[in-house]
Amino acid sequence: MADFSDIGTTSHVIQLAVAPAFLLTAIGAMMSVMAGRLARVIDRARLLEGRLESAAEECLAALHRDLGTLSHRANLINVAITLCTAAAIVVCTVIAVLFLGNLFLFNMSIPIALLFILAMLFLVLGLIIFLREIFIATASLRIGPHDTGGFVRSSPRR
Repeated sequence: MADFSDIGTTSHVIQLAVAPAFLLTAIGAMMSVMAGRLARVIDRARLLEGRLESAAEECLAALHRDLGTLSHRANLINVAITLCTAAAIVVCTVIAVLFLGNLFLFNMSIPIALLFILAMLFLVLGLIIFLREIFIATASLRIGPHDTGGFVRSSPRR
């Protein structure tokens, strides 16, 4: 066990834990943005679902296509949030391992490095999937006047 009279060592571990703590803040901010986008997708899907019963027959295909796109976007955001959450959990584990290594006087450099690499992998994958959702949202964007209540779609940009 570590000698707690050695404040210098413990303060050094706290200094090492600050960078991952800032990373947690950044991941949390990204997850907040993702959750906001997910909420907007859900709100839009509920609005379109409410229009299904009263929609003209010629608008139904466009409504179902839009709902399919929204469903796909929601799934992508869900995966991105899951990966970013996994990254945050692994970063928390890195911080805990830093302190456990100090407490029990073990060299934890290899586990910390591997955990940090895993966290970055989760974060990068989450951001790539989130970027894919943004591409889909942009491709399905319609600006300007729309025929039949906004249900006629021009072909998406690729």
